[in-house]
Amino acid sequence: MKPISVTIDTSALMANFKRIKQMTPDSRHIAVVKANAYGHGLVRVAKVLESLTDAFAVSRIDEAEILRQAGIRSPIVLLEGFFNASDVNTISKLDLYTAVHDLFQARAISAADIDKPVHCWVQVDIGMHRLGSNDPKEIAQIKSVLENTQNAVKPLGLISHLSVADTPSENEYNEKEINNFFDIVRDLGFDGDLCLGNSAGICRWDRSHTTWVRPGIIMYGISPFEDNTGRDLGLTPVMTLKSSIIAIHKLKKGDKVGYGAAFVAPRDTVLGVVSAGYGDGYPRTAQNGTPVLVNGRIVPTAGHVCMDMLFVDLGPDARDQVGDPVELWGPDLPVEHVASHAGTIPYELVCRIMPRVEVSYI
Repeated sequence: MKPISVTIDTSALMANFKRIKQMTPDSRHIAVVKANAYGHGLVRVAKVLESLTDAFAVSRIDEAEILRQAGIRSPIVLLEGFFNASDVNTISKLDLYTAVHDLFQARAISAADIDKPVHCWVQVDIGMHRLGSNDPKEIAQIKSVLENTQNAVKPLGLISHLSVADTPSENEYNEKEINNFFDIVRDLGFDGDLCLGNSAGICRWDRSHTTWVRPGIIMYGISPFEDNTGRDLGLTPVMTLKSSIIAIHKLKKGDKVGYGAAFVAPRDTVLGVVSAGYGDGYPRTAQNGTPVLVNGRIVPTAGHVCMDMLFVDLGPDARDQVGDPVELWGPDLPVEHVASHAGTIPYELVCRIMPRVEVSYI
């Protein structure tokens, strides 16, 4: 019996991607597989989706190199661009697409000694203030440098990121960001491919459905919104984190549990010890009452999460036994619910699964 394991459902992954394509029938699709495919396995996810998607997106060159070494031939986009002028050689040899978010990158491409021109998407800041310029003059300079070199494929693309598409209270700001994007397209004469829609944009903002869209978290069956789950969007969770009960104790009312006595039994009850902790990737910030699925019923966590274990209040009438299965998140317990109790977002939880957790694919 494995103390803790992750199962990745590849049929759910494929079904989610087909659902995304139904939502955006007029766009081409870039499957975002950065950060080890959001914890789901970079190479395995890419191989499952290669026949369904038009391209992949990663953050860094080393992720792209792993995909190329694994035999992935589809276009691969570097969402952060590159950091050293010498990287342009690698980008050309691996036939990667790259975001270009400043003049340094544009000039490095122009000055490089390469045989194959690079596919470039000028990256602009429409409101997030993360990567790219929001100064029309600087954007025009970047565009000019790339248009006047044989090292860049023409026409140039334009790419940006919506920062509040998942935040209902910021609808006005999101509209402003979308308007900013299309103003840049019009005013600076970008006639290449456009890429704007992220997961939240795909689900709620039709105007972001540009030539290309970039599904990320929704591919994995997880909602980008705080007010619903992937199931609400017609998606199926891909990852299941599961463990088992390794010890059971009877508690008296007033008994204190775990480090710092963070849980005090409000009544006589039965305590279960589960073989999962923050050393596996389960959130240390999970509060008392975070839901856990034991034998098909929801029970609350009790006390601080330890490195290798956590506690659950099984209730006074519990009949659970050592070895019984526990679902920490998955199809029957949305990771979105766990994240809300842990004061974080589901993206972080699925990305932080630790190497010692066994992963299997079905």
